[in-house]
Amino acid sequence: MSTDRLQTIGWREWIRLPELGIEYIKAKVDTGARSSALHTFDLEPYQNQGIDMVRFKIHPVQHNSKQITECHCPVLDQRTVTDSGGHREKRFVIATEACLADLCWKIEITLTNRDTMRFRMLLGRTAMAGRFLVDPQTSYLAGRRPGR
Repeated sequence: MSTDRLQTIGWREWIRLPELGIEYIKAKVDTGARSSALHTFDLEPYQNQGIDMVRFKIHPVQHNSKQITECHCPVLDQRTVTDSGGHREKRFVIATEACLADLCWKIEITLTNRDTMRFRMLLGRTAMAGRFLVDPQTSYLAGRRPGR
């Protein structure tokens, strides 16, 4: 694929997850991570009319534990993920729309507690493949969050 049609993004960007009700969340663009990950807490699986679902809460704004968004999604899969520290964890996987710059597309996201991490979301290479080039020296090339 020709790279001249790919948009360049920085190592961190503001992403929208409209199907989850998240207007903006700061994400670390991580080409070293295969899958994308989202910080969640109070995660609870359940069934709705025979469909495996998961409900969870998110603190979409970094350093703000008062703002909470509650989400309900069908479960796409459960996968064992190895984090950067070598720890293995079985995680729920959901599919949802992500919007960055002028693009909106479906991505798969693993759900995990990222309280100790700097970013509430990682955008992994599978979600970026064929869409973006990453300039690791820059940030927010797709734009700043409105109101900032």
